[in-house]
Amino acid sequence: MDPFKLFNQWYQEELKRSNVRIPSACCLSTIGLDGYPNARFVSLKELKDEKFIFTGSLATRKGSELENIHKLALTFWWSATERQIRIQGNASKISDSLAEKYFNERNRDSQIVSVVSNQGQHVDEPEKLNQKYQEAEILFKDKQIIRPENWGGYSVDPIRIELLEFKESRFHSRTLFTNIDGQWEVKYLQP
Repeated sequence: MDPFKLFNQWYQEELKRSNVRIPSACCLSTIGLDGYPNARFVSLKELKDEKFIFTGSLATRKGSELENIHKLALTFWWSATERQIRIQGNASKISDSLAEKYFNERNRDSQIVSVVSNQGQHVDEPEKLNQKYQEAEILFKDKQIIRPENWGGYSVDPIRIELLEFKESRFHSRTLFTNIDGQWEVKYLQP
């Protein structure tokens, strides 16, 4: 049994049935610099070469946390199919060329926000940030927007993947895949 094929199968089933605007959303949990766990939602870009990829500003709390401790967890909850997937693994930065690809696939508004905003930083006057955005819209009107140096992404090399399928009887189906020396060990867990 291949956890990546199963993930893709479940994801495609969710995409067909879901009316959620961002079905790729998943909860990213990191270990905070203060030792407390930290969680926020990110969007999975793709599963590539058995690694889960997400992108964003690297100059954020999540970027600092992943720079300090590479361990993380991703959690997907797909309500249309009533499935949960939990992934634990190690993060590494994606290449600049791959970051360029993902940045260029973003819509123009998102690109401009990435240029003008220091994501997660304190702002005294939100109106000034809005003004900065409007000025950038004019500046980049007929130009390609260049990816900021602090915008990139992470590739997650999983060590554990748990797939849980909810059942009406509450006798849920749980399968845990653990990577041991490059081989996936499969265990079935009680609900």
